Amino acid sequence: MARRMESLFIDGPAGRLEALLEEPEDQIPNHAVLICHPHPQHGGTMHNKVVYRIARGLRRTGAVVLRFNYRGVNLSAGQYDNGVGEVEDARAALALLRSRYPDLPFSLAGFSFGSRIVLKLGCQTADVSRLIAVGFPANLSDSHSLGQCPVPKVFIVSTHDQFCAMPAMETYFAALPDPKELIWVDATDHFFTDALDQFEDAVYGVTQTTNFSS
Repeated sequence: MARRMESLFIDGPAGRLEALLEEPEDQIPNHAVLICHPHPQHGGTMHNKVVYRIARGLRRTGAVVLRFNYRGVNLSAGQYDNGVGEVEDARAALALLRSRYPDLPFSLAGFSFGSRIVLKLGCQTADVSRLIAVGFPANLSDSHSLGQCPVPKVFIVSTHDQFCAMPAMETYFAALPDPKELIWVDATDHFFTDALDQFEDAVYGVTQTTNFSS
């Protein structure tokens, strides 16, 4: 069966949001995942290589994935809003995804700045199956208030992430409520350089442990 890919625009709170919807290559979708990209003021877009690998790893599990650009990024309308408006952008994108696949369980995934967005939104949203936080910037003191909810959470982090030192991540993780999981990928930097295949396999393996049909 041919994989469905659709470029589209979502009605966001600050104007239209550029997005890309992708179904799995060889099966009917069994869950839906919204993916949030890294910081828009540091070159982050939905086409970031780590975001792309998250999407591909998830599609391998049978997920339909929706990537989108926050306000002010590429063809998305509006201007950067310090993470506040970006949460609302993600909320609008999630609403679109759920309207397209109303019978599927859903999860949220994000990289770097995007991991902060999904932890904020996910803890405000009912019935989320899982939050996948990649490259979570635990070095930032204001990150430590995020994720304090009972939604299942998995963190995937590089062993040499300049924004997430091991001691900072381990301290943050220890204080989080269950259920939770922390996976380290042996890589040289925040972007999983030289270890993108291993990173994608980690995404695939973690999502395989979730019973999305429950």
